[in-house]
Amino acid sequence: MTEHADIQAPGLQLGEAPPRIPVTVEGALAALAMGTLAVITFANVLVRYFTSISFAFTEEYSVAIMVVLAFLGTAAAFAADRHIRMTFFTERLPVRTARGIEIGLLLVSLVLFAAIGWLGALYTWDEYRFESLSAGLGVPQWLYTVWMPVLSAVIVLRIAGRMVRVARAP
Repeated sequence: MTEHADIQAPGLQLGEAPPRIPVTVEGALAALAMGTLAVITFANVLVRYFTSISFAFTEEYSVAIMVVLAFLGTAAAFAADRHIRMTFFTERLPVRTARGIEIGLLLVSLVLFAAIGWLGALYTWDEYRFESLSAGLGVPQWLYTVWMPVLSAVIVLRIAGRMVRVARAP
């Protein structure tokens, strides 16, 4: 069952079970990231208003936090069957055919995020190995980019879990 009784998730039409690890994990992490982003931004606004000086770190941290939010939202969307797709045709197909198409689309998504994770890991390794520093603060750049492969792995696991649930649905 979905959180909102008036909204029917597409996966429920296929008869799949809910995820074993609740989506609230991503939700809690996203809320923490959003709260941190709000505090940083609010502090920057206050300091800029009263002193005409800006915190230098806010832009770098804000961008990094927004990327983390995007990846957490993607993981939650795949787990809860809320990812963006067009279902006009698949909703009119027999359930077995719709399941096959859904598994195929999930497989394509899994390959895409596995590639993002792999290439992100290579990129992060290069930034670590060559000791790249961020432009604004001069901190190691890999501290920002390490989240791309880590959260891509989370998304891949969520997609794989969803594929299993769709395949096992009665």
